[in-house]
Amino acid sequence: MIDIAILRADPDRVRENLKKKFQENKLPLVDEALALDEKRRALQTEGDALRAARNALSKQIGMLMREKKTQEAEAVKAQVNADAARLADIETEAEEAGARLKAIMMRLPNFISADTPIGRNDTENVERERFLEPKVPDFEVPYHVDILERLGAIDLDSARRTSGQGFYYLIGDVARLHSAVLAYARDFMIGKGFTYCIPPFMIRSDVVSGVMSFEEMEGMMYKIEGEDLYLIGTSEHSMIGRFMNTTIPAEKLPLTLTSYSPCFRKEKGAHGLEERGIYRIHQFEKQEMIVVCKPEESEMWYDRMWHYTVELFVSMGIPVRTLECCSGDLADLKYRSVDVEAWSPRQKKYFEVGSCSNLTDAQARRLGIRYKTEKGSSFAHTLNNTVVAPPRMLIAFLENHLHADGSVDIPEVLRPYMGGTEKLVPRS
Repeated sequence: MIDIAILRADPDRVRENLKKKFQENKLPLVDEALALDEKRRALQTEGDALRAARNALSKQIGMLMREKKTQEAEAVKAQVNADAARLADIETEAEEAGARLKAIMMRLPNFISADTPIGRNDTENVERERFLEPKVPDFEVPYHVDILERLGAIDLDSARRTSGQGFYYLIGDVARLHSAVLAYARDFMIGKGFTYCIPPFMIRSDVVSGVMSFEEMEGMMYKIEGEDLYLIGTSEHSMIGRFMNTTIPAEKLPLTLTSYSPCFRKEKGAHGLEERGIYRIHQFEKQEMIVVCKPEESEMWYDRMWHYTVELFVSMGIPVRTLECCSGDLADLKYRSVDVEAWSPRQKKYFEVGSCSNLTDAQARRLGIRYKTEKGSSFAHTLNNTVVAPPRMLIAFLENHLHADGSVDIPEVLRPYMGGTEKLVPRS
């Protein structure tokens, strides 16, 4: 949510931002918001005048009654009653205008960074850097489900019977590898000075609407029937919600947190072969990083955070690249975002394994997250980044460490979490 003071002072900046994000359908909302804001402020002024007049007239009634001027006192009482009725109408109108204005402001996207490339969708994202040399082995790399089945590591059929499409059972050493990656990522981030946290896995609707746009909520979140609770799509949701309606002393910033959680997503729509298996699923686990900081520090943290993810993948021998997300690919609350993509020797291309985002004060305004200084309080900036999400990361891991005989190497950094195991071997 943007600052309404900016909308008042420079509505053309808001319109230009909508055009850059190819959201011309929202342009009428700018004029509607301005009109509602003007109406609300006019009602506020009228209401304040009536309240001041009511106090003065009340004193006048007492004076007239003491002077036995009953008829005049009754006339003033009638005026007070008429003003009270009008004041009630004003309060109702102001409340309605304020609610509609808030709804519109929640739909207007955050301003994008000057460094954000202009483009309609993810096909126009811009590659920034590559890390480690991508390689294609001299043998055909199987589909990741085939690799897992040869390792005796996955059971999709049983998952379909128990839960439906988009679920799986992970078994044996690969299940252990899954947990090992999360444990390594946890310790990696603790080593970077982040505080480890396990948050609630369900949140209320006011937190959901504070951390994401309505469009995202509809396409992602699972609602708990009969309760005001949603399953989280990422631990960012409950981690940021933790600071809702709080004012943080400036000296305690930045807050640097790393969190583990299962994640639940609808993942609507049809997907191709490569996005089946364990790539696009309804339930997965993830290690996340969250930063709450002062505005002047957020760009520094943005660069630092995505570099941490790159460093983690490189330490496991997985080539990655970074893509600067274009304007049309940014969710409404995002100021800037970079995707981290891992190399797929099978597809001979990169695919997304994580995303780092700077939301500036968009979430903080929705949730009321402030920090306090000697001069007063201001809205904090919030950032989030995927450390690692093992289902997708496992695909890159298996493909990049696979041998022609179907065995898979375990990088040295993960061996302590695997009981010293150096290689995964097919069952037959």
